[in-house]
Amino acid sequence: MEGKKFLSGTIQNHLVKPITRRVAALRFPSVRFIPLEKTKFENTVPTLSAWKGLEEIIPSILQQFHIPKNHCLEFGVEYGFSTAIFAQLFDEVIGVDTFEGDAHAGYQDTYQKARENLKSYPNVTLVKSSYQEFIHRQDRQYDLCHVDIIHTYKDTFTCGDWAASHCKCVLFHDTVSFPQVRQAVFDIARKHGKIFYNYPFHHGLGIIV
Repeated sequence: MEGKKFLSGTIQNHLVKPITRRVAALRFPSVRFIPLEKTKFENTVPTLSAWKGLEEIIPSILQQFHIPKNHCLEFGVEYGFSTAIFAQLFDEVIGVDTFEGDAHAGYQDTYQKARENLKSYPNVTLVKSSYQEFIHRQDRQYDLCHVDIIHTYKDTFTCGDWAASHCKCVLFHDTVSFPQVRQAVFDIARKHGKIFYNYPFHHGLGIIV
């Protein structure tokens, strides 16, 4: 009986999630981002990452939206996969993370591994901090910000709202996997009078510019 309940719940979960995502896409519309080209990177961090595949479109985002390549800010470093990509494109990259994980990524200390993975990039500065503490004490401007923190509406909106005021372009990971992230990105774009683009692959990448 318990096995049947588990199987029923699993099937229901597989059915409900795609429906929820489709509903979110209709309720919180975006402009589909189509990269002009994709770029292969020879140097990537050798770790499993849900971000893998997105690195190929970042140069096209910068080119198509005319984003300068001076200063990049990232909220959510984990093991440094995306950070290493940004480090190959920007003069300066600041990576902010508690390095303690969260309810979605799992709780684990990733600081030393991230430092090891990024040691060949002298233009990267890692900051052990929550995004709340960082945005409370920072007021400088950046060319691009990447938000990949715990995927709740409140956290994504709070962090992304600050980023939209301090960056020319803001990226948000998991706009497909987490409808609440998509909703937050939609609301941020509307609040700031910007356009919400979405790349619907590799768990989704939202772009506000």
